[in-house]
Amino acid sequence: MRAIACAVSASIVLLSGCAPLDARKDAKYLDKVYAADRPVVRPVRSISSFSDSLMCMDRMFRNSHMPTVLITSKQLPDYSGRVAVAAKEMVVTALSQMSRVSSAFRYVDYEVDIARQDTVQNLTTILLNNNQIQLQRPALYVSGAVSFMDQNVLRNNVDIGTSASRLETGYSANRSGAVLGMELHLGDFRTRTIIPGLDSANEVVIGNGSQGLDLSGRIGSYGVQFSVGRDYAQGSGPAVRTLVELGMIELLGKWSRLPYWQCLTLDQTHPDFQRQLRDWYEEGEAGIHQELVRQSLISKGYLPPDAPAFTAGNPQWREAIGRFQADSGMVVNGVVDFNTYERALRDFVAVGADGHITRIGWNTKSAAPVTTASENVAVGTGDYRYGAPAPDRKLDLWVENITPTRTSFETGEQLFLSTTVSRASYLSCFMAGADGEVTRLVPNDVNRSGWITAAQSVRLPDWMSPNPGYVINAGPPGKEGVACFATEQNMTDKLPTLLQGKAFIAIPGMRSLEDVNQYMASSLGADGYTGSARFWQVVPAQAKR
Repeated sequence: MRAIACAVSASIVLLSGCAPLDARKDAKYLDKVYAADRPVVRPVRSISSFSDSLMCMDRMFRNSHMPTVLITSKQLPDYSGRVAVAAKEMVVTALSQMSRVSSAFRYVDYEVDIARQDTVQNLTTILLNNNQIQLQRPALYVSGAVSFMDQNVLRNNVDIGTSASRLETGYSANRSGAVLGMELHLGDFRTRTIIPGLDSANEVVIGNGSQGLDLSGRIGSYGVQFSVGRDYAQGSGPAVRTLVELGMIELLGKWSRLPYWQCLTLDQTHPDFQRQLRDWYEEGEAGIHQELVRQSLISKGYLPPDAPAFTAGNPQWREAIGRFQADSGMVVNGVVDFNTYERALRDFVAVGADGHITRIGWNTKSAAPVTTASENVAVGTGDYRYGAPAPDRKLDLWVENITPTRTSFETGEQLFLSTTVSRASYLSCFMAGADGEVTRLVPNDVNRSGWITAAQSVRLPDWMSPNPGYVINAGPPGKEGVACFATEQNMTDKLPTLLQGKAFIAIPGMRSLEDVNQYMASSLGADGYTGSARFWQVVPAQAKR
């Protein structure tokens, strides 16, 4: 004991000496801080049970040809004082996800609370006062709040222990559940009145649990202690996001008078959907995960049928996975992780007759071949379709004028179109007039790249922009049309020189969109592109009364 006391005394003397610490001696150690400070887990996209339902609503708005509606939102306060989340920003995200293809809603971002105003808001105020900016009045606004948070609605505690002369044990288990409620309403901005019947009042349970084991004993004159425990705590942030997305689907579905319930009955809304997929993911090994994802990417057209097995660093694999992740709205990393596994195989999971999630067409441990209805080909929407059908690659083209069923327009009348692709693609669009002139619309000096992400609506022209760069007016009487072509890569250098000229200039030697398609087919091959065309009839302008 005397030796230990002497050692401790010597240590105290050394630490309390007059010489200060020299940070330069720790430079080699501190140099590791840069790497240690970075996250060790890759970030993932925030996905809730209703993320697929939001995309379903987007397609539903698109199919119903709903015009763009301006909408805004009040701050959504937390009256419980226990849920400090940005609920208003979640509303904006939900609206954005419901408008990617349909452009159904555009959010008017204006803040009147001085405490929340930023540089953009201050500049907006200055420009408004100088009549240099126009603020459009929204038609609708979202109102609501986190209405309550009842904690420990159910609580179960178990504590057991034993005691002996040389051994003591203890075991504890705790479970509790809280209920979170949110109220959302839709109001008419012009009258500042809440629209009757357009409300959403939903609740969700947040659970917490813990288990612990303690052991202590004595061996002679020495004591030994051992303690181990595990806990889980479901966060309030994902719970609020789930309530916000569910509420927005209900409110806007009721307001638009569309069968929104069809988007709430998807298998992905099952509470155990991702948890069950995670269990299956952990059942198999990395090689089986990669083979299942390979089969899925082949069925979706991201890999050729003869694609080799996964190998680390294979550029073909990294590019295919990266494109799939980008098209699926994920954080792109080119790695077969759980999120990629879940997105690739979610088409092969369904709710069985017993109400539980079941596999369809694949096996976790053997990577059985995927042969399901997901291999069906959808080539897109349009009066005419060009190119050969490809799995999961389609191009849609619509006329966006107020009456979508119109097939004729008067000379000089302005036209609006939009197009979307199911996969990130290089897009080129051409217009043919009744006078036999063909011009390219996209790419142009406004959109030079020509790249478009999956499920992104490209407007022709961009009627939401104050400076769209061009307009489309109906020409002389006759048949007119627009055709768009999508390729996975920028294939411009493989096209004839006459198709590589500037936009909005008549292409010599071409008289119709079919001429463009023939050049595409001869240069790229029928399997190298996907195209769609829309046509309408131009009639003489009627005399104004």
